[in-house]
Amino acid sequence: MGHILEHLLNIKKQNGAGYLVLIDPDKQDIESASTLAELSAEANVDAILIGSSFLMSDRLDPMIQAVKQASGLPVIISPGSSNHISRYADAILFLSLISGRNPEFLIGEHVKAAPTIKRYGIEAIPTGYMLIEGGSCTSVQFISATLPIPRDKIDIAVAHAIAGELLGMKMIYLECGSGSIQSVPNEMISAVKEQ
Repeated sequence: MGHILEHLLNIKKQNGAGYLVLIDPDKQDIESASTLAELSAEANVDAILIGSSFLMSDRLDPMIQAVKQASGLPVIISPGSSNHISRYADAILFLSLISGRNPEFLIGEHVKAAPTIKRYGIEAIPTGYMLIEGGSCTSVQFISATLPIPRDKIDIAVAHAIAGELLGMKMIYLECGSGSIQSVPNEMISAVKEQ
């Protein structure tokens, strides 16, 4: 087990949950990301996620370096594709979109990214990514060409999370996507956590 995953699991064990902040390189410049990183460290954030569904900018490397310097916190990439890799990250969520049926996001992007991740020596955290209905079509839904799990279908979400666990996923990431009107229902989070 890598040290970042171990760090996150220890936080979950001690506190019941972790506190991570997501910085989107397409929506923030390096200066504002650094400021957010400083504020995050002051607010006792456990780690910082950096990622985007698109990543239209070329700021990933310098942003990760600036965020690490400003915060001293672990920086974990939350990639939208196999191109979202940086040697400067502490870890990368090796996301498999287990709620969808698009093979590109179940395994295709992983095959493309794996050699670079291994060459850079980045800790990969196998993570089952579940897209949940949030009241609007989000970027991740559009880009991945997948339907989200209906927000009232808790049993379907639980079944997907169990499948992810049985496939060896170390974490499950539930999200409605940026720009969604609603967030993941608390009842769904609790039900998935209990499993």
